[in-house]
Amino acid sequence: MNESWHVGVADVQTGGETIKMHSFLMPMWRCLAVFLLSLPCVHLHADGVPDDCTQLIVGIAPTWNSMRGELRLFERAHGGDWSAGAGPFPVLFGKNGLAWGTGLAGQNEPGLRKKERDGRAPAGVFEIGQIFGYEAHLPPGGDYPYHQVTEADVWSDDPRSPNYNRHIVIDPKNPPDNYTHEKMRSGDFAYHWLIEIRHNSDPPVPGSGSAIFFHIRRGVNRPTTGCTTMAQENLVNLITWLRAKRHPCYALLPANEYDKKWRSWNLPVPDAFRRSAPASLAR
Repeated sequence: MNESWHVGVADVQTGGETIKMHSFLMPMWRCLAVFLLSLPCVHLHADGVPDDCTQLIVGIAPTWNSMRGELRLFERAHGGDWSAGAGPFPVLFGKNGLAWGTGLAGQNEPGLRKKERDGRAPAGVFEIGQIFGYEAHLPPGGDYPYHQVTEADVWSDDPRSPNYNRHIVIDPKNPPDNYTHEKMRSGDFAYHWLIEIRHNSDPPVPGSGSAIFFHIRRGVNRPTTGCTTMAQENLVNLITWLRAKRHPCYALLPANEYDKKWRSWNLPVPDAFRRSAPASLAR
């Protein structure tokens, strides 16, 4: 029997004859279920920081076109309020500022969208992915998923590639034809440590931006093509602070957007910025 519908047969006495009457009985809850199944798919979770995230990195830019800003770290117990962990300390964003990215929040906002090679850092809320680096191990105190890169490790930044915005391992002596890749071990000191910011990751949309990381800045006046950079000491301290079991996330917004969205996106209250801890990262 189809459980969505129940067909019943009733005996009705009329003028000495018995008439078989079919009644289509569909309880209200089943009717509602059929109706909901007929609707287009919708997101089951609201935009913002997930409940299981208990470590949050917050970047604030003065405006959409700012290449400089500040970073703060926050922590909370499950179900608790955010408390300041460290910061603020200076960071650099894209050379052209920010644009809405695609992650846990931001992808449904109207306005300028992050594109490949647009020189803008993606704004929104994003999961933190893997850490990559030149060393055999993370810095002392680090405890997070880590991959030591070699000359074979690259990140695909070519929208034509089926591996777009993915870490892949190639044969460096025989690289794939026709596709461009970003070398993850080029000898560039700025890439000594990379923390993946999961923009445009699930799944990647060709042309919507790739290879977004936290990494070491090249200078106090050297913005990026889309990453968030900082002094080496601050990046190393960030690496040793992160814990995978706490599901860390990154929220990056211009100041005026933060004021609009902090409550609905489960971000720290703006007053917490005035109560920020000293700039060093407390363990």
